[in-house]
Amino acid sequence: MAEDKPTIRVRRPEDLDSVKGHCWTSAKEAGDTRMTQDIPRQEHEPIHPIEPAGPAHRPPSGSLIPCPRVFYPAAGLLVVFIAVTAIFPERVGDWIGRANTNVVQELGWYYIAITAGFVGFAIWIAASHMGNIVLGKDGEEPEFSLASWFAMLFAAGMGIGLVFWGVAEPLNHFSAPPPGSPAADPAEAARTAMDTTFLHWGLHAWAIYVVVGLAVAYSVHRRGHPISLRWALHPLLGDRINGFWGDAIDVIAVLGTLFGVATSLGLGVSQISGGLGYLGVVDDAGDGLKVVLIVVITAIALVSVVTGIDKGIKWLSNINMVMAIALVAFVMVAGPTVFILSEFVSQIGSYIQNFFRLSFNSMPFHEDGKQWLGGWTTFYWGWWISWAPFVGVFIARISRGRTVREFVIGVLLVPTLVTFIWFSALGGTALYQEVFQGGGLIGEEGVDSTTGLFQMLDLLPLAAITSGLAIMLIVIFFVTSSDSGSYVVDMLSSGGNPNPPVWSRAFWAAMEGAIAAVLLLAGSAAGANPLGALQTMAILLAFPFSFVMIGMCFATAKALIGEERQRQRRQRKWLAEELAKEIDQQPR
Repeated sequence: MAEDKPTIRVRRPEDLDSVKGHCWTSAKEAGDTRMTQDIPRQEHEPIHPIEPAGPAHRPPSGSLIPCPRVFYPAAGLLVVFIAVTAIFPERVGDWIGRANTNVVQELGWYYIAITAGFVGFAIWIAASHMGNIVLGKDGEEPEFSLASWFAMLFAAGMGIGLVFWGVAEPLNHFSAPPPGSPAADPAEAARTAMDTTFLHWGLHAWAIYVVVGLAVAYSVHRRGHPISLRWALHPLLGDRINGFWGDAIDVIAVLGTLFGVATSLGLGVSQISGGLGYLGVVDDAGDGLKVVLIVVITAIALVSVVTGIDKGIKWLSNINMVMAIALVAFVMVAGPTVFILSEFVSQIGSYIQNFFRLSFNSMPFHEDGKQWLGGWTTFYWGWWISWAPFVGVFIARISRGRTVREFVIGVLLVPTLVTFIWFSALGGTALYQEVFQGGGLIGEEGVDSTTGLFQMLDLLPLAAITSGLAIMLIVIFFVTSSDSGSYVVDMLSSGGNPNPPVWSRAFWAAMEGAIAAVLLLAGSAAGANPLGALQTMAILLAFPFSFVMIGMCFATAKALIGEERQRQRRQRKWLAEELAKEIDQQPR
């Protein structure tokens, strides 16, 4: 008779009662007895070091609103905000302006401190023994090859923001240097401009995504939980994630993500309208055109959501990547090639040399330091934090089987290098024009951020073609960002269900467009920069989620340290047993 195979107890039925009444359906309630039986384990199959929750805590499915305790609060708050802003745009715009002055500008030191902390956390995790832990079962191979994984990380680093700010940000910093920058010649001013740009788009941005992505990847791939942010805090909060605190975490993540995506959409339509006006396609590139563009492009995204043409979106994403690579390659060849390459190498060294000074510069001794930070560094850190649930879930899903060290190093370095090359090509070409070719991109009133890219392309051959290519890039990024952003939000509001209802996904896509439209109108009604309202709301909505991210750091560290200690205990036990065997085998 064959020898009985060893068994491993997965979960007892009585352990599942704690999740009744919440967004997750237990295996017991679903009649799935497989999760309550002794399941044979194949010989040589690695035993999971920490028993995963597995399907015992499965995301809900099959109902109209799978997770009402997350969906209703998030949707209700959004609908009320959109309605009030649409009815009273001037009052809301004034309120946002006061919030920017009295709240956002006071948060600079906080965002600078926590973002620097996130960079330190990521490097510490990768450099420690915990970096050897696999985001999956022990011995599991990566789901994607290294080349495919790098390609997807490259795609994650691209978006509307890079197209909008690729030329505009270096020019803005060159035209109006950060407070405290030493008065110097144009060459030094250009170096400072690129240092500041690299700070905002470099390791700090991706360290924010590492915090969320690693917490989600460990929770989903290592512990078997649903794709829901609350489960990333399970090591810290325990069963409390099934109640109010878990619901609050998911609601905060949904709201922050929606406003972060809406900010990108607002930037996109502003640049599209500016480009159409610069090229003479339209006479009036004002708010009316921006709202029409939001409606039209959001409608395209809704069609893709409702019809389920996911393959079409994938094709659009791939085409967009090719177009982006083609654009930056064209600029590098048609522009000052040697200067771009030299500037890229030089700026990498300057970024490393000034890393700590830039990271902790909260400008306390400069009267206009708070205002500058609120418009730049604080905005960027808040924007990245609001995007963190979206990007974090994406990079977590594609990283199954990677070690923690591979995950951190890959996510930090690959997208950072992509963005540095992008800014060196586009921003470097614009700065070359200003420093060596007599200028022309900076007007009497400063830099026009919405048309800066088109002004730079106008200096190169085939300007009409490349400008049209840039507009297509932004439109497709708008569609894919809205479609994929609504999917992640829908998944979060459905308790981690990877196949949420189509109608709710369409609802969130419409909400993203509506938020972008009403905030642009509110900013204009208040007589301020329309993009300022979007930036302020992104910072404000990121503030509560920043506390969730701090909790994720502690939760992830607690789980990884606990697992590493278990590994060390097993290793010491094995060594003791092997030593005992050696002693017993010696002749007496």
